[in-house]
Amino acid sequence: MRTLIFTTLLSALAFSCQQKDPTPPNIILFFVDDLGWQDTSLPFWTETTDFNRLYQTPNMERLAAQGMKFTQAYATPVCSPTRVSLLTGMNAARHRVTNWTLYKDKLQPIETNHPDLSFPQWNINGLSPDSTIADAVYATPFSGLLQEAGYQTIHVGKAHFGAIGTPGENPLNLGFDVNIAGHAAGAPKSYWGKENFGNTPEFESTPWPVPGLEKYHGKAINLTEALTLEAIQAMDSAVQKEHPFFLYMAHYTVHTPIMADDRFFQPYLDLGMDTIEARYASMIEGMDKSLGDLMDYLETNDLTDNTIILFMSDNGGLSAVARSGTPHTHNKPLSSGKGSIHEGGIREPMIVKWPGIAPPNSINSNYLIIEDFFPTILEMAGIKDFKTIQHVDGISFVDQFKNEPYSTQDRPLYWHYPNEWGPSGPGIGAFSAIRKGDWKLIYYHLDQSFELFNIKEDIGESQNLAAQNPDQLNTLASELTEYLEEVSAQMPSEKESGVRVPYPGK
Repeated sequence: MRTLIFTTLLSALAFSCQQKDPTPPNIILFFVDDLGWQDTSLPFWTETTDFNRLYQTPNMERLAAQGMKFTQAYATPVCSPTRVSLLTGMNAARHRVTNWTLYKDKLQPIETNHPDLSFPQWNINGLSPDSTIADAVYATPFSGLLQEAGYQTIHVGKAHFGAIGTPGENPLNLGFDVNIAGHAAGAPKSYWGKENFGNTPEFESTPWPVPGLEKYHGKAINLTEALTLEAIQAMDSAVQKEHPFFLYMAHYTVHTPIMADDRFFQPYLDLGMDTIEARYASMIEGMDKSLGDLMDYLETNDLTDNTIILFMSDNGGLSAVARSGTPHTHNKPLSSGKGSIHEGGIREPMIVKWPGIAPPNSINSNYLIIEDFFPTILEMAGIKDFKTIQHVDGISFVDQFKNEPYSTQDRPLYWHYPNEWGPSGPGIGAFSAIRKGDWKLIYYHLDQSFELFNIKEDIGESQNLAAQNPDQLNTLASELTEYLEEVSAQMPSEKESGVRVPYPGK
């Protein structure tokens, strides 16, 4: 009898421990470069569009059927600010990596040669684990917190966190146990293994060749496929060690150069698409194949039920340059594209699969922003009471999966870009912006003008309501200014007079 009682108590204790200490979930963040809101057969709008009918992304559809699709997920208009906000949970106005990084201590010529504005010395060296690096943001990346909690942290693909010659260029210095092909540059020289991914003599002195994939050099393989194979091997290694893993699957695609993924190219030509757009479509389908391969690996190895997958893009789809057809139209009904504060530049395709938590085949129309991923991923991993060097602006969106009211839907979202991207077009240029509820206000630094849109009623931002709604404009301008002052946001100056551009509410 005593043995039975003792055995029962042990069983109850074991069950209690299991309840308190469940196995941490594996987490995959599938992060695509320059993938637009319309670059998918999965609609992120209330209607299926011609773009949705053009592209083939069956695995995005598969993922959405197993999880939640977010229709108003936001990032910044260009890559490095988004990636630093992702890793740190900070808004770009606060971390000051407001433009894309590359060379240490150097502003890009497009900024130094601007005819009308002088741009501030933003954090051109990117994210750094070393507080002594000048012009860099010193912060605690969430990958390091996952690492400390026992996760095997795996970085695959594009990094673009820190400038050449700084510690932040190497993901191994930012909380990752494994780094595959990540370095300072934000694009590859070539997507083709037969061109060694750009590792040829004529390009060896440039930053663009992709490092660390020598075993694929000279082979008929696309960079997207090579990175996928490496990611699967890295996951398998973590599983064999019985570690929970965090995989940051950060594809270079669909960033320029627009180069065909030969596995999928010909069918788009057969549809009558021109060469450039057929190449672009093949890159999208190659990305989607990668997603499917990772999902297949999880299913084959019985990891599906304890693995969370988050799908996101770093900025809007490229439309101003390098594409065929009319510029600024490739993300319609959204206006403009990459580099723009209009919706086409900042609204992203996003999906989350969280078995047992995120309802399958569900749609969420609440808005959120890239810095929200920081606290969300840590909460998903069960990491509480963590400490960071930096102030975290992001707000966890875990409650959105639990049928609970999302109390932050009227919170303001902020964007700040006191910089120059290069091309011209709708919403492109130095700006500050706020979205609150259905309203979005944009303040352009060059001429201190405003655009005011009701996004719910005018998703294409075709009607500037600034003149008709002065009260709404003033309210949002004041709130935007209050935030910019709180974080001491940098502003450009007028080149001729040297006078600093004022905040919008001043």
